[in-house]
Amino acid sequence: MPDVMVDKSCRDFAALLAAKESVPGGGGAAAYVGALGAALCSMVGNFTTGKKAYAQVEEDIQDLLQRAYAVQERLLSLVDEDAHAFEPLSRAYGIPKDDPSRVSVLEEATKGACAPPMEMMRQICRSIDLLEEMGAKGSKMLLSDVGCGALLARAALEAASMNVFVNTKTLQDRAHALMLEAECDAMLASYGPKAEAIAADVMARIRG
Repeated sequence: MPDVMVDKSCRDFAALLAAKESVPGGGGAAAYVGALGAALCSMVGNFTTGKKAYAQVEEDIQDLLQRAYAVQERLLSLVDEDAHAFEPLSRAYGIPKDDPSRVSVLEEATKGACAPPMEMMRQICRSIDLLEEMGAKGSKMLLSDVGCGALLARAALEAASMNVFVNTKTLQDRAHALMLEAECDAMLASYGPKAEAIAADVMARIRG
């Protein structure tokens, strides 16, 4: 596994994703797609800033740009964090079943593997909020980019959730599993429809 996967070219990252290797996998892909959604939010802001027609919202746009960049960078860092979190889990599954330490080691590794996709979901929810505001205040010439960002964010949110649920189902600590699942369900219930509504509104406006 490369030290920093996101420093690879798009082609190389896709090749890594396609390879017969455990990482990067769905979690890394979800983080990267989420980062692209946040990047599209920034793109709209960068084309809006400095325009006379949007002078009244210039301060808001600058704030959105700072926050979108922070989300983008955090999601990119989660590509590698997700891969690193999988390593202990992979090793734990390799412990012989008759080893008395296997259960506890596997439990802790599974909890660790849940952390990156949970953080992805939180960051993606932030990006959806930013895209919603950018859609209202940003340049109308780039409205379709807001819609594309929202669709990417929704897909990334759902993909990240799968990487939580696939691990919580095996946790022995059911209270911890249910807590994580409840947070996931709340984000999906709130932000999935929000992202869909942003994209639908954009489609309605560009198609007339």
